[in-house]
Amino acid sequence: MSLASNSLLTFLLVALSVGGLLYAFLEPRIRYEARVKNRLRLVAGERAGTASQPGVAGKSRKRSIEDTLKEIEAKQKEKAKARSSPSLTVRLRQSGLGWTKATYLSICVTVGLIAYVLMAFVIALNPLVAGIVGMMMGTVLPHLYVGFKRSRRFMAFGDEFPNSVDVIVRGVRSGLPLGDCLRVIAAEGQEPVRSEFKMIVDDQTLGVPVQDAMMRLTDRVPLPETNFLATVIAIQSQSGGNLTEALANLSNVLRERKKMRAKIKAFSAEAKASAGIIGSLPPAVAGLLYLTSPQYISLLFTTTGGHVVLAISAIWMGIGIIVMRAMINFDF
Repeated sequence: MSLASNSLLTFLLVALSVGGLLYAFLEPRIRYEARVKNRLRLVAGERAGTASQPGVAGKSRKRSIEDTLKEIEAKQKEKAKARSSPSLTVRLRQSGLGWTKATYLSICVTVGLIAYVLMAFVIALNPLVAGIVGMMMGTVLPHLYVGFKRSRRFMAFGDEFPNSVDVIVRGVRSGLPLGDCLRVIAAEGQEPVRSEFKMIVDDQTLGVPVQDAMMRLTDRVPLPETNFLATVIAIQSQSGGNLTEALANLSNVLRERKKMRAKIKAFSAEAKASAGIIGSLPPAVAGLLYLTSPQYISLLFTTTGGHVVLAISAIWMGIGIIVMRAMINFDF
């Protein structure tokens, strides 16, 4: 190659390299300026009048609602992990019993001692076996009782909650603010809705926003109904919209869920009765045999083999009851 050809090739390579470097440094800025121009044009178009571009305003509101829903969904997933295994303090508060941890532990000890006395001195079991049974009774029975009261309270809340939503709908339609509607429910509602809404009003008095107060309600009462209401109010407070229409639709949904719950309860009543009869037959038969032929059935309580048979029978009965409960327990 001649000297002129080498010089031309070197100049082209240098120019290409410099151009690539300039593009690498300036390309983000050019893209950023293009986005800024597009954003300014969009904002200018919205300010000029959304009537001329109704689709842009609709898309913007739709995007805002989608972002709000994603944020609420993320928060609810985080809370769902904590709700799957609530602590003892949370379960006691949700049951409405008013017990403290010390009260709960004292009840566990009392139940365990009573069970030990019954097994050791009335049924005349081995002291070691009676102690194990007493520990199991003292641990399981209070836990089941708290769970039963918690479920009953949630059920009562779910039955009364649609009426409270209707109160909010009628109040908002008549021109009352949302906060005043919540105060009406906190003052005149039925338990346990009244006490829960009173906590919401107290939170608002302390300066907590209404959507955050509703989210706290979902922590105290983890039901789909409370999640629905908290989601509707959060979307309305962040994205706007017709709160009356949204709450009216929510009220219809809650009432339809209540009807479905009643239908499921009616359809499963026969299966529940059958499961109750099957589960109560072995203890009933054992009790009748003990009354009519105590020497015949006393071998189960006085011999080691009888204790083993009782233990195995109790385990199998427990498994059967759990299976039957799973078969007739419907989620809705």
